[in-house]
Amino acid sequence: MRKVKCMKRKKIVIIGPAWPYRGGIATTNERLAKEFEAEGHQVQLITFTLQYPSFLFPGSSQYATCEAPPLDIKRMIHSMNPINWWRSGKKIAQSEPDIVIIRYWIPFLAPALGTVARNIRKYSQAKVLLLADNIVPHEKRFFDNMLTRYMVQYIDGFLTMSSSVLKQLDLFDTQKPRKLSVHPLFDNYGEKMDRDTALKALSLDPKNRYILFFGFIREYKGLDLLLEAFAQMSNKDNSLKLLIAGEFYASPDKYHQMIEKLGLKEKVILHTHFIGEDQVKYYFNGSDIVAQPYKSATQSGVTQIAYHFEVPMLVTNVGGLSEIVPHQKVGYVVEKDPKEIAEALDDFYSKHRYDFFVRNIKEEKQRYSWDKLTKACYEVCDEINS
Repeated sequence: MRKVKCMKRKKIVIIGPAWPYRGGIATTNERLAKEFEAEGHQVQLITFTLQYPSFLFPGSSQYATCEAPPLDIKRMIHSMNPINWWRSGKKIAQSEPDIVIIRYWIPFLAPALGTVARNIRKYSQAKVLLLADNIVPHEKRFFDNMLTRYMVQYIDGFLTMSSSVLKQLDLFDTQKPRKLSVHPLFDNYGEKMDRDTALKALSLDPKNRYILFFGFIREYKGLDLLLEAFAQMSNKDNSLKLLIAGEFYASPDKYHQMIEKLGLKEKVILHTHFIGEDQVKYYFNGSDIVAQPYKSATQSGVTQIAYHFEVPMLVTNVGGLSEIVPHQKVGYVVEKDPKEIAEALDDFYSKHRYDFFVRNIKEEKQRYSWDKLTKACYEVCDEINS
């Protein structure tokens, strides 16, 4: 393979979710493509004709309702068709890319993406990089390691967005080039706005205060811990509300029963539908603090949305979350314990921490620019076969 001169104009292909698919990974891929374009490169996004079969998808829809972004996006890969994998890899190779970046977050897609990567390497001189959200998934299955091992063998270099994922990578490869580049800001959901305006858009009373739980609701995200903590808070002011915004990707019955049992029916607001990109800004601008009581994690796009909108955060000490939320500076890092979560939230309100945290967020957020991720890509390219 020839060595790509990464600072020169090049053709870059990003493989993974993109419009018309929805969600944070698709949004990140599109934002990364825009950054590469801004740096003068030719970029194409290759996404799926079928991403998940409907019976495997836990949400209401896989598809976005917004218009297509102004990017070169081509639907090509069928996750369930091995013949398509071979053809797609060869077709991408024939377009003669310099760099191919494959987004990896779930072993289910390893056979498809690994085979695509295999043929790209076989039929082109492209450097094939894996941008890994997870190497070991949150919800584990017995065949995960076998599938991930298949994927990893056809990759030239790796990019991770947390040190915990970088460490996971050692289970499958210790030799190939790799770089850690923390998840950049989600700066494509609009601008910071007046709190009352945001709450009015959501038909919420600005006289109340809001703790926000945001994103798809899955078991590992610890909403049950947050509900227990909210019930334990010493602050019993009825104007303090827990706003849960996101679609259930797990059975809602458990959480509804907890709300009833803990006596929180009047204090919990459920917006448990998919939150479109045009609505995200209202939830963050209307909230005092974002709570992420995760039971396991690598990194999270939610923290980077909070940084963009300058909202204090509470996270649990799992995965890479504590790396990007300095404790008592921009928010809180606590253990996976309802009592600790409750004490931190009580501290936030009783000691009026909001303004102090926001001042620090304005400074801290400068660390998370998108050019740091593209720079890490170039550096991995230079290390491949150097």
